[in-house]
Amino acid sequence: MKEFEQEDPIPQGDLALQLTALPRETNGFGDIFGGWLVSQMDLAGTAMASRVAAGRVATVSIDRMAFMVPVPVGAQLSFYTQTLDVGRSSIRMLVEVWSDEPLTSEWRKVTEAVFVFVAIDGSGRTRPVTPRR
Repeated sequence: MKEFEQEDPIPQGDLALQLTALPRETNGFGDIFGGWLVSQMDLAGTAMASRVAAGRVATVSIDRMAFMVPVPVGAQLSFYTQTLDVGRSSIRMLVEVWSDEPLTSEWRKVTEAVFVFVAIDGSGRTRPVTPRR
């Protein structure tokens, strides 16, 4: 995580998704379930990677993930994405999640991870990333 951490952090990249954490997404302790948060990160990353790839992509790995703070019900979550690298058929993307706490109005980073997506064709086979015009 060190290479992405900052002294006074601000979101990196583009806003890809915003939503409110609902009670149905909580774990046994009343906090938002980490697996749900990862799935939302995957949705945000997929949306942006498919733009870069100009088509369908599939998630192939998630690397370097850490949860920094729990997320309470009602938090407004913002998902930011930043393309780190584009290979022949793959896209490495940083996905960050930031939370605006409902009771304190505190803005804080919840988690980040590096996702790797691969461009695929209609048959699900790897294809080259097509540069956007």
